[in-house]
Amino acid sequence: MQGKQQYFETLHTAYGQYFEIDKVLYEQKTPQWHLSIFENRQMGRVMALNGVIQTTERDEFVYHEMMTHVPILAHGDAKKVLIIGGGDGGMLREVVKHHSLESITMVEIDGDVVEMCRQYLPKHSSGAFDDPRVQLIIGDGLAFVRDCQELFDVIISDCTDPVGPGEVLFSSEFYKNCKRCLADKGIFVAQNGVPFMQLAEVQNTVRRMSAYVKDCWFYQAAVPTYVGGNMAFAWATDDQEARQLPLAVLQERFQRAAISTRYYTPALHQASFALPAYVEQAVASAMTVAR
Repeated sequence: MQGKQQYFETLHTAYGQYFEIDKVLYEQKTPQWHLSIFENRQMGRVMALNGVIQTTERDEFVYHEMMTHVPILAHGDAKKVLIIGGGDGGMLREVVKHHSLESITMVEIDGDVVEMCRQYLPKHSSGAFDDPRVQLIIGDGLAFVRDCQELFDVIISDCTDPVGPGEVLFSSEFYKNCKRCLADKGIFVAQNGVPFMQLAEVQNTVRRMSAYVKDCWFYQAAVPTYVGGNMAFAWATDDQEARQLPLAVLQERFQRAAISTRYYTPALHQASFALPAYVEQAVASAMTVAR
C-alpha cells in the first residue's frame, strides 16, 4: 500500500471503507463541499462528495435500475416522470428507456454538476440528456414541488444523504408537496440509506411521509459501494395494489417495455418489497408514532 493514495469514506463513525485512487480526474473544494472524481481499478470512475461515495461506474446500474423500473413498471401506464436531483444522469438514462413516457422533467440544483458528470462520467447518462422528451430545470427541488402545478405519474427523488443541502429532500414539507404533485395512482420513490447503519432515517421517513399516502413502505437492493448492507428505497402511493402485483403482470409489462437491464428482473422487483424483520419492526414502530 505504500505510496498509494487512498480515499476513506467518512459517512459512519467507527466503520467505513476505502478506495485506492489510481488517478484523480477532477477535484473541487469550497467552504461547503469537497467533490472528487477519481479512477479505481475495481470500481472504475468514482464520485465522492464530502467524504461520502456518491456513485461508481461499476455498480451504479443496480441503484439506477431499481429506482426507475420498479415504480414505472409498477404503475403500468406512466406518461410523465419527475426526477429530483440525479445530476450524474444515471437515473435519466434508465428512465428514457421507457418509450411509452411522454415527458420527463429533471430538476437539479447545480448545473455545474450536470456538465461535470457529462464530461467525467459520460457512461452514466449515455446521451440521455439529448432525449427530446427531457426537460432539464436547474433549480431547487423543494421549491419546484412547492410551486409546481403539474401532476406526475412517477416522482423519483435521487437525493444525497440527509445532511447539508440534501436534508430538505427528507422533510415533511417535501413529501407533502411531492404527494400533491402525484397524479391519481402516482408513485413516489426515494433513496433512503442502508437500514442496518441508518435505521433512524427509515423511521423518520415513515413519520414524515405516512400521513400523506395510503401506502408508505420500502423496497431494497444490494448496491456494493453503499456500505453496510442492502439499501432501502422509500415507496409512497395511494395505490395499495401497486406493490403487490402478480409476477405474471410484472413480466408482461417488462416484456412490453422491451428494455435491457443488468440487475432488474420482474421476480427481483416482486421480492424487493420483502423486508428483514428488524426493518419491518422499525417501520411498524414509526407508524404507531406517526398515527
